[in-house]
Amino acid sequence: MRRRPLLAALPALVFARAGWALPPHRMAFPADHGAHPQQSTEWWYITGHAEAQGRTFGFQVTFFRSRVEATQQMQSRFAAKQLLFAHAAVTDVQGRRLWHDQRIARAGFGIAEAATDDGRVRLRDWSLARADGSWQAHVPATDFRLDLRCAETQPVLLQGEAGLSRKGPRPDQASEYYSEPQLAVSGQLALRGQVFDVTGRAWMDHEWSDAYLAPQAVGWDWIGMNLDDGSALMAFRIRREDGSTLWDGGAFRSARGDLYVARPGETQFVPHRRWTSPLSNASYPVEWGVRTPADFYTVRAVIDNQELDSRGSTGAIYWEGLSDLIDSSGKRVGRGYLEMTGYAHRLRM
Repeated sequence: MRRRPLLAALPALVFARAGWALPPHRMAFPADHGAHPQQSTEWWYITGHAEAQGRTFGFQVTFFRSRVEATQQMQSRFAAKQLLFAHAAVTDVQGRRLWHDQRIARAGFGIAEAATDDGRVRLRDWSLARADGSWQAHVPATDFRLDLRCAETQPVLLQGEAGLSRKGPRPDQASEYYSEPQLAVSGQLALRGQVFDVTGRAWMDHEWSDAYLAPQAVGWDWIGMNLDDGSALMAFRIRREDGSTLWDGGAFRSARGDLYVARPGETQFVPHRRWTSPLSNASYPVEWGVRTPADFYTVRAVIDNQELDSRGSTGAIYWEGLSDLIDSSGKRVGRGYLEMTGYAHRLRM
């Protein structure tokens, strides 16, 4: 199937099961690191920062899986029953530039696959796989290359209620969701032929769902932050078209392992400073005040232009980038990623 017809069919095919509730599920590993092909939408998402030779980089590696409901009963081996997408990006902080690449393919034929017994996702020569307690990312992109080992240092963090994370006012508007914060990063990052031996910290998210967004939602604002003291903070809000909050949530786990899961209404995102994209003309808040049960924080992008144009794969334009976390006393206490969707156009899920 050629790319353009395939992309045109995505809104009708991929999200045909919207409105279905997630079945009861108790997380079990390593199987739940793997794919859940009966669910409509799934992603594995690693973001982090890395340092080498006085340089600082942000990096993102995301693999998406989408079930095409309309083709499930087809007998042909060529039927596109599962689609895989991948995004990768590097933020060069000193160079003040974002580098981005993307891939898309149907599952099968040795081209793309998402294993169900453990975390192994591959799309052509890009891969993300678990081995010996680490996520191994291999991404030979057009202008950069990532060969990174992201080693577990803490237990899995189950988001929401034992891994079931509400995303809207109805119970079926939810995802199965866990995180692995404070991953220890080592390996190589190459940028336009220059190779860096890097170390750093990363955050891993894995989510799957049949009904992620409520009909009145246009997108979300999300942060995943590794604090310098070993704590971990996740916070999000689902946003209406007028900018108001439809739903919110989050979690804070202290360095000693104490976990607090935020109730609806306990998390607040307040935009402070905005940046307008010359590509999409979307206006993104690149500095936020984020109120959480743990503290009142400022989230500040390390560079403004970290917008990703993924119209060649998932069809979306969104902002996702390396950001600093500043506490209520004005001290920088952590670093991680801020993601904002639905500003250039309504996100379809």
